Amino acid sequence: DARRRHAVPPRFLRSLPASPRSPGLVRFAPCSAMAAARSLSATAQTLATALVAGERRALSKAITLVESTQPASREAADELLSLVLPQRDASRCLRLGISGPPGTGKSTLIESLGLELASRRHRLAVLAVDPSSHRSGGSVLGDKTRMPQLSANPAAFIRPSPAQGVLGGVARRTEDVALLCESGGYDRVVVETVGVGQSEVVVAGLVDMFVLLVPPGAGDGLQGIKRGIMELADLVVVTKCDGALKPVAKAAAQDIRAALSVLRPRDAAWAPRVITSSMHDPGSAAAVADVIEEFRATMGRAGALRARRAEQAVSRVWEHARADVLHRLGGMPGVQALIGELAASAAAGSMPYSRAGSLVGAAVLAPDADAAA
Repeated sequence: DARRRHAVPPRFLRSLPASPRSPGLVRFAPCSAMAAARSLSATAQTLATALVAGERRALSKAITLVESTQPASREAADELLSLVLPQRDASRCLRLGISGPPGTGKSTLIESLGLELASRRHRLAVLAVDPSSHRSGGSVLGDKTRMPQLSANPAAFIRPSPAQGVLGGVARRTEDVALLCESGGYDRVVVETVGVGQSEVVVAGLVDMFVLLVPPGAGDGLQGIKRGIMELADLVVVTKCDGALKPVAKAAAQDIRAALSVLRPRDAAWAPRVITSSMHDPGSAAAVADVIEEFRATMGRAGALRARRAEQAVSRVWEHARADVLHRLGGMPGVQALIGELAASAAAGSMPYSRAGSLVGAAVLAPDADAAA
């Protein structure tokens, strides 16, 4: 009874007279849960039809469903994705990850690049991830206000999402949201990260091309050669190359080229490019768009783009599997108490934390191992 009760979202439970055999336990109405599940399934099917037809409101509603943390919504979201994925033409799509420190000009570059891509008959979806408060969990989500022209363009779709404490610069469901956008007819998807710098490498595993923005004077070649975000970049753009900062920006671009020259390229088919840009130069966005199209053509001919996506798929499945195992582990009876006891021993210095963690895994897997034997 307890397991069945926890498997149903709280809003689908209703208090009924307690069972004489199990006083205090709340029984749930299976018909209510089944009706709610049928309703969500019908919603997923309706959204899938409208989404594939290119309706923007359907895309917004679908993203809201996918980003929901409710268990029933998660099942409906999986059904929705299963319905729309066969309609997606992956060969036409290209995902771009854009990262860089705060104040680099990510939103400015994305707006000018988006307008340029729209003029080339592309449909652009921008998934902007905003940092969340560790105290309240809220986010400002003000990216649309920083891209007023692109927001008004009918060929563009901008969706801000809260990071919700996820490290790596992306939100929990960014990958699923990108799939929805591609299924809705957007052939260029831009993921704008939170933007804290060297740790923002998760996005590189979600996109086809990783673009790193660097402000002028951000550091010399030794700073650029650090293992981390720099070695994953397919394109480095030194921003704010105008006015008094122009010579500084050009010098920074030269330093980064020198730093990248001693790093092994991420793919043999593509050597990372380093260019400069300025919001005052109308040709900057066109130059970035040209490099993006060159990247797609070069990697596509070599088969490297397909290989990169296949490698990313394996990593993503592993990541989701680990997350699911941890979620199930936390809900297993007795695990919380066991972790509390082992944590107390580790905190008292009786055992190392690594040993405590191993004991948790051994205690969970031992019954299955005995059964298999």
